[in-house]
Amino acid sequence: METGTLISLAAYFIAMLAIGLYAYQKSTSDASGYMLGGRSLPPSVAALSAGASDMSGWILMGLPGAMFVSGLSSTWIAIGLVIGAWCNYLIVAPRLRVYTEVANDSITIPDYFANRFEDKGHLLRIVSALVIIVFFTLYTSSGVVAGGKLFENSFNMSYETGLYVTTGVVVLYTLFGGFLAVSLTDFVQGCIMFIALILVPTVTYSLLDAPLSTTLKSLNPDMLSWIGAGSALGIISAMSWGFGYFGQPHIIVRFMSVRSVKDMPTMRRIGMSWMIVSALGAVSTGFFGAAYAAEKGIVVEDPETIFLILSELLFHPLIAGFLLAAILAAIMSTISSQLLVSSSSLTEDFYKIFLRPKASDQELVFVGRVSVALVAVLAIYLAYDRNSTILDLVSNAWAGFGAAFGPLVIISLMWSRMNFYGALAGMVSGAGTVLFWIYAPLTIDGQSLSSFLYEIVPGFIVATVAIVVVSLLTPPPRQEILDTFNKVKSQLS
Repeated sequence: METGTLISLAAYFIAMLAIGLYAYQKSTSDASGYMLGGRSLPPSVAALSAGASDMSGWILMGLPGAMFVSGLSSTWIAIGLVIGAWCNYLIVAPRLRVYTEVANDSITIPDYFANRFEDKGHLLRIVSALVIIVFFTLYTSSGVVAGGKLFENSFNMSYETGLYVTTGVVVLYTLFGGFLAVSLTDFVQGCIMFIALILVPTVTYSLLDAPLSTTLKSLNPDMLSWIGAGSALGIISAMSWGFGYFGQPHIIVRFMSVRSVKDMPTMRRIGMSWMIVSALGAVSTGFFGAAYAAEKGIVVEDPETIFLILSELLFHPLIAGFLLAAILAAIMSTISSQLLVSSSSLTEDFYKIFLRPKASDQELVFVGRVSVALVAVLAIYLAYDRNSTILDLVSNAWAGFGAAFGPLVIISLMWSRMNFYGALAGMVSGAGTVLFWIYAPLTIDGQSLSSFLYEIVPGFIVATVAIVVVSLLTPPPRQEILDTFNKVKSQLS
C-alpha cells in the first residue's frame, strides 16, 4: 500500500482514539453521562451522529453496488429511507426527547417502555432488551465482517486481523468515552463520509468520455428505467425500508440525547440535508461508476467495491487513504452505536433491575464498559463464520426492529389510550410476523414471502392493528400515566 494512504489511515485512527480520551474526561462519571451524553449534545453533533450510525457501510458500498447492477430502480430504497427519516424527525424526535426525560429520566428504549406503561413486572423491559441484545449482537458482527473484508481486500491483511483491528479501535473509544465519544466520532465520521460522497461521483463524472445515457443504454437498457426489471410491488418493498427508522434503537436514542427539544428543528435540517446529499452521492457513485467501468474496460467482480475501486484508481494516495477512511468511518460509526445500545440494555435493563438495584453510578459505568467488551468479543466470534452475517441478516434485523418497536414508539407518543397490554401485543406480534414472513415454508407465485414483499410491511401492519385492538379491549392506563402524557403534550405545544 502507498505510504500516503497509510499516513491518512493512521491519522484517522489516532483522531478517533483522541476523541475517546477527550470524552472519557468529560462525561463518564455517571450512567446518564456514559450512556446518553448527559442529554447535552448540540444539534449538529446529534444529527450527524444519527446519520452516521444509521448509514454504515451500506451508504458507501451497498447502495452504490445496487445502483451499479440495477440502475435507477435501486433509487427507491434511498427515496424510502429519506422519507422515513424525515417523518422520524417530525413525529418521534421531539416527543421522545421530552417524554423520556419527564418519564423518570429514561435513558434506554426499554427503560422508556417500562416507565411509559408502568411495567412493574419488567416483562416489557425484558422482551425489548432481549430483542435489542440479540439483534444488535448479530447486527454488530455484520459490521465487523465488513471491516475484516475491507482490510483483507485493501490492506493485504488477513481477514482475522482485520476483524481485530476494526473492533479494537471501536471498542477502545466506546469503552472509555461512552455515548459522548461515540457521538463525537460519529460527527467526524459523518463529515468524512459527506465529503467522500461528493468527491468520488463528481470526479468520476468529469472523467467520462461519452454521454452518460449513451454508455448506460449500451450496457443495460434497464439502467435508465425507474422500474427496471422489477415490479410495482418491488418498488413498495424498496420504499418500505423507511418504516424501519421508527424502531431503530441506535438512531432514535440520538433524539433523547440532544440538549433541548428547541434544538429539534435545527437537528432535523442538518440531519436531513446530510442524508439527502449523502444518498445522492451514493446513488451517483454507482451510476457513474458503471459508466466509467464500461468505458475503461474495468472488470468489477464485486459491484459493492465500486467506491473502493474508484478511490484507488482516480485519486492521489493521500486522498485515497482519506476515502478508505470514509468506508471505515461508515462501518465503525454503526458498530460503536450498536455496541453502546447493547451494553446500555445489559447494564440498565438486566444488571441494575435484577442484580444490583442500588448500584452506584460508578459501578454502572464500569458494568457498561465490561458489557461493551463482552458484546464485541461475541461479535468477533460470530464474524469468524463469514456466512453467519450476510446482508440478508442486516435486512432482517432492520425489519425486526422496525416492526417490533416502530409502531410501539409512534403510537405510545401519540395516543394516550395505549396501554401495557397493547404494547406487549404489538412488540410480540410485530417481531413474530417478521420471523414468520422470513422462515415460513410458504410461497406466492413461486416466490418466498420475503422475496415477494419485504417483511417489514406485514410486520408493521400487524403490530399496529394489535396495539390498537388490544389496548381498546383492555383497561385504560391509570390516571398518573395519563397525567404524564398530558404534561408532555403541554410542553410540546
